[in-house]
Amino acid sequence: MAKVLCVLYDDPVNGYPSTYARNDLPHLDGYPGGQTLPAPSAVDFTPGHLLGSVSGELGLRRYLESQGHTLVVTSDKEGPGSAFDRELADADVVISQPFWPAYLTKERFARAPKLKLALTAGIGSDHVDLDAAIEHGVTVAEVTYCNSISVAEHVVMSILNLVRNFVPSHQIVLDGGWNIADAVARSYDVEGMHVGTVAAGRIGLAVLKRLAPFDMHLHYTDRHRLPESVERELGLTFHETTADMVPHCDVVTINAPLHPETEGLFDDDLIATMKRGTYLINTARARIADRDAVVRALESGQLAGYAGDVWFPQPAPADHPWRTMPHHGMTPHISGSSLSAQARYAAGTREILESFFAGTPIRDEYLIVEAGKLAGTGAHSYSTNS
Repeated sequence: MAKVLCVLYDDPVNGYPSTYARNDLPHLDGYPGGQTLPAPSAVDFTPGHLLGSVSGELGLRRYLESQGHTLVVTSDKEGPGSAFDRELADADVVISQPFWPAYLTKERFARAPKLKLALTAGIGSDHVDLDAAIEHGVTVAEVTYCNSISVAEHVVMSILNLVRNFVPSHQIVLDGGWNIADAVARSYDVEGMHVGTVAAGRIGLAVLKRLAPFDMHLHYTDRHRLPESVERELGLTFHETTADMVPHCDVVTINAPLHPETEGLFDDDLIATMKRGTYLINTARARIADRDAVVRALESGQLAGYAGDVWFPQPAPADHPWRTMPHHGMTPHISGSSLSAQARYAAGTREILESFFAGTPIRDEYLIVEAGKLAGTGAHSYSTNS
C-alpha cells in the first residue's frame, strides 16, 4: 500500500466554510478543442466546495483509505523541519498545487527513495525539478486544461482592471471619497489597443478569443505557430520571438510555462524595448519576469501597470517588493483555484491516482515526465537542462 503526501494551502482564516455563495456549478460538456473533462470512477466531494485547502483534502481521503493507502495532508512545506520534509522520506506519491507549491528540489528527490509519482493538482509542474525527476525515474503528471479557462478569465480581468484603473477607483469609494479626476487620470479604453500573448497554448489562445470582442489588435508568439485558419478567424499577427512582438504592444500577457528558455525573459533590456506605458500581465510564473526590473519599470513609468498572481517564492514574504510597488494589480496565486476549477483538478487528481495504482496508462495529456524523459504535454511545453 502507498503513502500519499498532499500539500495544500491553509483553510480560511475564519474556518472551513459551512455554506457557499452558490448552490451549484454550471455544467460543462468538455474543454474547448475536444479534450474530455476528468473522468475518475467516482468522486467523494461536492463540486463547488472548497477542496484545495487542508480540510478539503482534494476529496481524496475516503477513496485512498478505502483502498488501503495512507493520506497525509499538510500546509507546512518550508524548511528542513517542515512536515513536508519529515513525511517525504517514505512517501510514494506527492501531490501539490501551483498555488502553494511543495518545491521538489534535487536535494528533496535524494531524500525520497520511495517516491514514484509527483502529481500537480492544477497546471504547471515547474516546482518539480524535472531533471531530478528524470534522473530518479519519477513520473510527473498534472491535470492539464483543468483551470486554463479560469486563468484566461483572470488575465482578461487583470487587463481591464489595470487599463481602467479599477482598484484605485474602488479604493476611493472605500475611503469615503468621490475623487473622479484622481480615478480617471490613469484610466483608458482597451478598444484599439494592441495586445500580445507570450505563448498561445490553451491559456494564451483563450485570452485572445476573449479579447477579440473588445476590438483590440491581437498578436502572439509561440514556438508552435497556430493554424492559418485560427489566425485568420481572430485576425492574429504572429511574431517569431517575444523580442519581435513586444515593441508593437500596449498590453503584453505572459502565458508560457517556466523552463530554461523563459526564465528571466522580461528583464531590464527587454522591458526597455516595450512602448512607454505598456501594461504587463503575468499569470504564468513569477520567474519569467525579473522581480526588480519590474519594480524599476513601474517606478520610472516604462510600465504603466503590472498584474498577475504568481510570485517567487510562494507564499511571498511580507517584504516582497511587488506588494508595495506602484500601479500593480497583484493577487495571491488564485487565478486557477476558483471553486469551479477545484472541482476539475480534484477529479483529475483522482483520475491520475486511479490509473497509477491500477498500473494503467495515465492520459498522455496529463504526463510531464515518464520513463526517464519528458512525455506527453511535457514534451510539447517544457524543456530541461539535460
